[in-house]
Amino acid sequence: MAVTPRASKRFLSRLEFHFESLLWKLRLIAILPVLMTALSSIATFILGTKETLHALELMLHGGPPDNRFIAGVLGGFVGGIDLYLIGIALLIFSYGTYELLVSAIDPARDARSSVGFKGVLDVNNLDDLKEKLVKVLVVALLVFAFKAMLGLSITDGVSLVYFCLALLLLSLSAFLVGKFGH
Repeated sequence: MAVTPRASKRFLSRLEFHFESLLWKLRLIAILPVLMTALSSIATFILGTKETLHALELMLHGGPPDNRFIAGVLGGFVGGIDLYLIGIALLIFSYGTYELLVSAIDPARDARSSVGFKGVLDVNNLDDLKEKLVKVLVVALLVFAFKAMLGLSITDGVSLVYFCLALLLLSLSAFLVGKFGH
């Protein structure tokens, strides 16, 4: 029995449909990085809380309020903030990946429409996700650099110049993120 062009076309059409259906279902593999980054975010929030609580404990039961002690306490608080920012970046990645590849997050859409809430998670494409992640990560890096600067000891003119240059770079980075981050 000979295969007619019409039957061949139908076969190819069905084959294409089944392949595309399989390919569409394969997007669900993205649930794995969504879950892992959500769990990583929770872990990072816990670490940030531990860091902040440790700084509070040090402040309440610590030693004399000299520069080294104050830098240590502030470093703990700033370290906690840095960990929270990293946790937020992980959440943004998790939510964004889910919305882009799996499904829209219906409770988020309902909350936005009912009270006019517009959160950071309006991710419509990969560029939106990348832009939001870059903003949070740059701020996290700025906070990390600030924490590192708390521990610097200025002993001579050269270290003062380095400190001032680092401060200038941090300020410039914050300015550029604010100016061009929209």
